[in-house]
Amino acid sequence: MKTVWSFTLLAMVAGCSGQKAAPAAPPPREVEVVTLAPHEVRDTGEYLGSLLSRQSLTVLPQVAGYIRKIHVRPGQQVEAGAALVEVDAREETAALDSAQAQLSSSQVNLELSRRTLARTEALHKEGLASAQELEAGRAQVQAAEAASRSSAAQVAQRQVQLQYHVVRAPFAGTVGDVVIRQGDFVSATTPLTSVAQSDVLEVSVAVPSTRARSLKPDTALEILDAQGKVLLTSSIFFVAPQADPRTQLVEVKAAFRNTGGLRPSELVRARIVYSVRDALQIPALAVVRQSGQPFALVVKEKDGKTVVERRPITLGALGDMAYVVEKGLSAGDLVALSSMQALRDGMPVKVKAAARAAADSGAEALKNAPPGGTGGGAPVGGSR
Repeated sequence: MKTVWSFTLLAMVAGCSGQKAAPAAPPPREVEVVTLAPHEVRDTGEYLGSLLSRQSLTVLPQVAGYIRKIHVRPGQQVEAGAALVEVDAREETAALDSAQAQLSSSQVNLELSRRTLARTEALHKEGLASAQELEAGRAQVQAAEAASRSSAAQVAQRQVQLQYHVVRAPFAGTVGDVVIRQGDFVSATTPLTSVAQSDVLEVSVAVPSTRARSLKPDTALEILDAQGKVLLTSSIFFVAPQADPRTQLVEVKAAFRNTGGLRPSELVRARIVYSVRDALQIPALAVVRQSGQPFALVVKEKDGKTVVERRPITLGALGDMAYVVEKGLSAGDLVALSSMQALRDGMPVKVKAAARAAADSGAEALKNAPPGGTGGGAPVGGSR
């Protein structure tokens, strides 16, 4: 009986002391990667701009009177010198007629004085007229000439004054609202209408003084539509020499030919391109943060294995779903794009076949790219 229990006890001890087989290690996690390569990056700022017409004015009359005729309608295109409004000029016409009659009378008197002087000079040579009579004849001619010049000046003045009764367009453009009606009495301060030229417009933008310091005359300015699409592009030609003392903003202007159907006094989105450079960009989804510090999970070969290395980076501006990388990464680095929360520093991974092919082709293109060029590889975001 003791022998049986001994064998049983030995069997139980042998069973307890046996070791189980260790579980197999999980396969490396498959991740998608992107190859970093330099791309064009723009440092821009978007502002609200106001469109101004380089030639736009409110039309005022130069004389007082009643509106006799209106030659244009609102929105009409007119040429330079076209008649806009006619002010009653009957009184001025009568005054011009009187001045012309006075000129004719003075010219007749001048001709008579000259003939009288000629006869007096002939008689003086024969001794039949005194020197006093000769001097009187000459003085009469001079007075008649002065009267004739005065009458001619009066006629010219009346003619110019009469032209003011027809208000004309100072330049070619579009007529605004006509705010007067036929029969209204107007003075020299009464607005009649407006004329604006929209072929060439200016856009005025107020930028912070700190950004205005880097502006140059050839800095690009873009006009955007509501969806952010570029409508027109021009160059800055004016930067205000001083900032607004209240807002500390600096006025900036650019002129452009209006081919987009824009209108003066319209508010538009304006984007200023402060600088353009080549820089690395990393997709926003490839950035992980810890305590405010951004990291990138770089896939690299180490000791014959493909592992993940968590690398701190310094980010720049955010573009179209991608950050500019200022420090921490180099061209050609492979950055993980998937399984971001499950990856750990030093963790073995396996690059997906399609992602590996794209990464290899990007690295080869980057290797063969000329110095200063943009490398190949999968595109990373857009420019800002």
